[in-house]
Amino acid sequence: MTQKELTHSAIELLKKLISIQSFSKEEDKTADAIQAWLLSYGISTERDGNNIYAKNKHWADDKPTLLLNSHHDTVKPNQAYTKDPFHPHIEDGKLYGLGSNDAGGPLVSLLATFVHFYQADNLNHNILMVASAEEENAGEHSLRGLLPKLPHIDVAIVGEPTLMQLAIAEKGLVVFDAVVKGTPSHAAHPNTDNSIYNTIEVLQWFKDYKFEKTSEALGDVKMTVTQISAGSQHNVVPSQVNLVVDVRVNDAYSNKEIADLLKKDAPCELEERSLRLNSSKIDKDHPLVKSGIALGRSTYGSPTLSDQAALSCQSLKLGPGDSTRSHSADEYIYVHEIEEGIDIYIKLLKGFLAPNGE
Repeated sequence: MTQKELTHSAIELLKKLISIQSFSKEEDKTADAIQAWLLSYGISTERDGNNIYAKNKHWADDKPTLLLNSHHDTVKPNQAYTKDPFHPHIEDGKLYGLGSNDAGGPLVSLLATFVHFYQADNLNHNILMVASAEEENAGEHSLRGLLPKLPHIDVAIVGEPTLMQLAIAEKGLVVFDAVVKGTPSHAAHPNTDNSIYNTIEVLQWFKDYKFEKTSEALGDVKMTVTQISAGSQHNVVPSQVNLVVDVRVNDAYSNKEIADLLKKDAPCELEERSLRLNSSKIDKDHPLVKSGIALGRSTYGSPTLSDQAALSCQSLKLGPGDSTRSHSADEYIYVHEIEEGIDIYIKLLKGFLAPNGE
């Protein structure tokens, strides 16, 4: 099969995936479709929940392993859609449909790349393909839940829309619940300890706080108060105000360091929800990155979270499509972006895996 035929097949698979509802935790039918597509190329798969994975034909336990991963779940369509989110169709070179850009395009491009290299018998790495579930909600049965059942992974490409530029680092995330306390009282009486007024100073502290360490790839840690709630009656001063604080962590800190620092310094009670979504990166001189740079790809740091946060190995985020289209109304990906994505993936892996024949 030629690369052109394989690309056409991948685009047809994407159309099929778009037509199937696959919200997080409801991806069983898209999992079936991915299994059937791989089987059509003689590739047997394994399945864990709605995660589908497969090994290259000439797997050797003494070789390091490259993971190719993207997800087939989607968010729910927002109310601003003007097109049927489950009706894949091409207009002016754009393939429309829910999940077309995030992350259907990267997923089918990686699947096509895996098929391309599947039978190569002299690769310097094994290739493990994982089409994962529950990425959008970081669920228990996502890549994170699957990893303990997989072989050791040495390096990974995570397929997300990056315009086929090399995201060599990705910010982590810690969400905090904050409580600003005060003295409850009737609104008609004096109260010098009003929790809502106390919050003014706390909000200013969060707004002005600066983390010392910056990152070449990811810049500064970004901290944002995103939610605030208090009170239930007009004539009652509440005993506390509840805040939610979103912290996007660069690779100069671990999530635990961020939590320890803020809990020590913050002028209010603070509790983290989870520390598991750490930042991730790959060395700029890693052979995988060098192979991409040799193809004219640029490097950058990504502010958005992906399944990279589940991986302990070095990983590169790379894929066709544009992150700014993700979760938007009337989501789309250009057909030429998929064609280019498959071509660049294959060329990048040729440089990295160095097969002598195909």
